[in-house]
Amino acid sequence: MLSGFTQAALDLLFPALCPLCQTTLGADRRDPLCGSCWHAITRLGRPRCHVCGAAPPLAMTVDDASAPAVPARPCPTCVADPPPYDYARSAAIFEGALREALHAFKFSGKRALARPLGDLAAEHCVATLVEKIEAVVPVPLAREREHERGFNQAELLARRVARRLGVPARPRWLVRVRATRPQSDLAAAERRANVRGAFRAGPDVGS
Repeated sequence: MLSGFTQAALDLLFPALCPLCQTTLGADRRDPLCGSCWHAITRLGRPRCHVCGAAPPLAMTVDDASAPAVPARPCPTCVADPPPYDYARSAAIFEGALREALHAFKFSGKRALARPLGDLAAEHCVATLVEKIEAVVPVPLAREREHERGFNQAELLARRVARRLGVPARPRWLVRVRATRPQSDLAAAERRANVRGAFRAGPDVGS
């Protein structure tokens, strides 16, 4: 990590610009996001459901993020139709600055955005997880799509989150067995059907 003096000297010689609003990075920056874009992301409050993570849109404070308690009961939706996973968490609402950042990250090759996006997930989700995390496993990208983009955005995020948590990233624990359509073109039910049976445990699980 660069010292404050080194960062200031580099910014003076080569002013860093936010990839979303193109303004010079300044106070409260989360490189490569400027402070304004970073704070414009609408964080989700503490989950009301410990299964699906449903929560009202509410900016979280440091005290909120560090509180250990989570609701003891699932929401009515999860009771009526239990999801096929143990529990899920979301850090923020997919709109505005977050939508722009994710699109720039995935489709415009802005790999450095993995740093603030990974930090967002780690800072706002980990405190409410039910169990201890042993490893972070990214979803493998289709070979053709990864070749086209030059990287797997899920793996970059996984490595950032794993680094923040002090646990290993295990990209070989999950493998893709067939290609799928782009999820962004599909409705929720179609997305679930699209990825059903597309992945399996890799040969390195547990190692």
